[in-house]
Amino acid sequence: MSTKRVTAEQVDYYRNNGFVRVRGIITPQEAETFRVAADEVLATASELAPDSKVFRQYVNTWRMSDVLKGLTLHPNITAAAEALAGVKMRLWHDHLLVKPPQNEAPTHFHQDQPYWPHANSTHPISCWVALNDVPVERGCMTFIPGSHRMTDLTVQNLRDAGSLFGLAPDLGWEERVTLPLRAGDCTFHHGRTAHMANANATDENRYGF
Repeated sequence: MSTKRVTAEQVDYYRNNGFVRVRGIITPQEAETFRVAADEVLATASELAPDSKVFRQYVNTWRMSDVLKGLTLHPNITAAAEALAGVKMRLWHDHLLVKPPQNEAPTHFHQDQPYWPHANSTHPISCWVALNDVPVERGCMTFIPGSHRMTDLTVQNLRDAGSLFGLAPDLGWEERVTLPLRAGDCTFHHGRTAHMANANATDENRYGF
């Protein structure tokens, strides 16, 4: 297992913008091990729930796979999250998200925190780890810098591309930053950072954890 630490520059970038990309939070070899484990979870879980054309998602996969538990509690991720947030962190859950090939279904701009039961927490942070390469055409994420400072937004309609901008029209004019990832890279984003991901236009699954 490799050791990866975030830099002071990455900490500053995260706190100013509400997101940051970290290259190689895990090794490509680790990413492949976790991707294989994710496929095993998908194969088991598909017997319990029908596939979705948008994406397949499962939470608390650490209960289903000892291998994925190693990713959920990976020391590189936990150390980076605490460094970026500046406080000790408590894990809520893990979340496996797989977009199938040619799914023609983007994930529209939204904030995460309004959906959460701990919506008043002050340092919510998510880590999104790529288990395979996620170029633009496979549906990497796009963020709106500084949107984590918007504290009073309500739940947005994920089926409506304009829902977030109906609540906060000025965000529609703000800069957007798209961050392709290689297997083993990750992004961290604040719970209030507006973000989206395009459809998967490739012939392979997009694996995010």
